[in-house]
Amino acid sequence: MKPRIAVVGAGAFGKNHLRVIHQSEHAELAGVLDLDPQRAAQMGEPYAARVFHSLDELAASADAAVVATPTVTHAEIGCALMTKGLDVLIEKPIADSPEAGRALVEAARRHGRVLQVGHLERFNPVVLALSKAITKPLFFEVHRMSEFSPRCLDVDVVLDLMIHDLDVVLSLTGETPEEIRAAGVRILSEKVDIANVRLQFPSGCVANLTASRVSTERVRKLRLFQPHEYISVDYGRQDGVRFRVKPAAAGSAAASSSPGNIPMGIDFAQLPVTKDEPLRLELENFFECVTTRGVPRVTGEQALAALEAACAILDRIEVHAQLVARTLGTA
Repeated sequence: MKPRIAVVGAGAFGKNHLRVIHQSEHAELAGVLDLDPQRAAQMGEPYAARVFHSLDELAASADAAVVATPTVTHAEIGCALMTKGLDVLIEKPIADSPEAGRALVEAARRHGRVLQVGHLERFNPVVLALSKAITKPLFFEVHRMSEFSPRCLDVDVVLDLMIHDLDVVLSLTGETPEEIRAAGVRILSEKVDIANVRLQFPSGCVANLTASRVSTERVRKLRLFQPHEYISVDYGRQDGVRFRVKPAAAGSAAASSSPGNIPMGIDFAQLPVTKDEPLRLELENFFECVTTRGVPRVTGEQALAALEAACAILDRIEVHAQLVARTLGTA
């Protein structure tokens, strides 16, 4: 039997969730709930979606729900739904504070519910391909830039954009950073709009991440260096290239010109990527977990780890800002 999936929040994200759920062969769209019933009706009309007027009404007609509401409401709504017996997919970040994130993780454990978090890049086909190519990551260089939009001004750029890359890097390293250096600037809002971070991990791996929401262009790129290999990934294009050092054939030009007479050459190849819509892959993973009681690709615990790293970065940004203020004599 197909799980009945409801959507809480009829904004831009909620609209996309409604579309994908409606199109899926593995789920049934139960309906939509929003603080503004008229907006819910407007967003749900193309899919003949029922409009709910309370969480109780929604819970009586759905098996699971997608929470696509402002970040500050995630914990309250998610915990309430899981208490009522529903599985939940919550848009990233999992919550607005580690304490609220832990409340969601605990509610899922206590009630035996599936808790998945919408770190969408983990379902990007090129990231799926990259995860299979990882051996021993040594250095990451990541840039995520977008044009300014008032859509997410309830959070800063670290929680809005950079957290995507934090989650990807944490998942690829399997480690928690032991040292964080960060700087950020407020430009067009009261929150940090551009940030640069250096993370060092216990293995010695280093990650440099830059996120900006005041760019003149849209950039979503990751570069990874590991022993004898360099991989460059473009999230937006869903493609990646892999450069590997390999032994050169004896007597070849590459062999004769190699430093120290060590035969070597460069192997160039595209990462094997089957392009698809990340949101569709994310929701299909959620539907499967609701049906089979499996573990989602992005768990509440993993999303909490990304949030804790993001909050630590924000703390370091504030320390750096105070240092700059003292230097300028404005503190």
